[in-house]
Amino acid sequence: MALQLKISMIVLTALLAGSAVAQQLNQNVPPAETVEQADTRLAQVKEERAAAEREFATQEAVCYTKFFVNNCLDKAKEQRRLRLSELRAIEIDASHFKRKHAVDERDRELEQRARKDAEDAAKNAAKPPAPKADPADKPRPRPLAKTPAQRQAEHDARVRERAAQEAAGAGERARKVEQFQAKQAESKERQEEIARKQAERAARKAKREADAAAKAAADAERARRKAEAK
Repeated sequence: MALQLKISMIVLTALLAGSAVAQQLNQNVPPAETVEQADTRLAQVKEERAAAEREFATQEAVCYTKFFVNNCLDKAKEQRRLRLSELRAIEIDASHFKRKHAVDERDRELEQRARKDAEDAAKNAAKPPAPKADPADKPRPRPLAKTPAQRQAEHDARVRERAAQEAAGAGERARKVEQFQAKQAESKERQEEIARKQAERAARKAKREADAAAKAAADAERARRKAEAK
């Protein structure tokens, strides 16, 4: 009985500590304002989620030593569900801020690049390159003089062609930026999956240890009762 009481006190202390931290994270938490702040919250959520799983595994083991097992298990599951729900809300807010920040940064970069491309195109249009003479060319009949309207039309066509080429280059750069952002998102998902699996393994280990402790307590109790019966 003393061992069982000691285990119960340990579980209660761990649950109260974890719940206090989770409430501190979720109570009146304002939206993230910086990437550093969002990263800190995501790291805290990971730690708290793993702690919640470990505490549930420990409490579950203690429930099996009690008379009303199902009632104890239901309370433990509900407590874990509420805690994970609070952590999920914080995680969603931080992840949304990081995605929005990345999109805003990409848009600013593309806007700056597009503005620079337009300025470069305007400068190039104002100073069209002079044609290079080819010594191998044979003298050709002198073409008929072009009218000012024809020269202006040709100039406008060259300007449009250069602008189209610059726009195509800007689109390719935007595509590369999107690919880079997608790879970063995939890498983040893989890291989160690894962390989740590690937390699950830790929870299973904690449960096995708790089961062993509960079994030892039950064996000790049966031995005591047997000794008293003698």
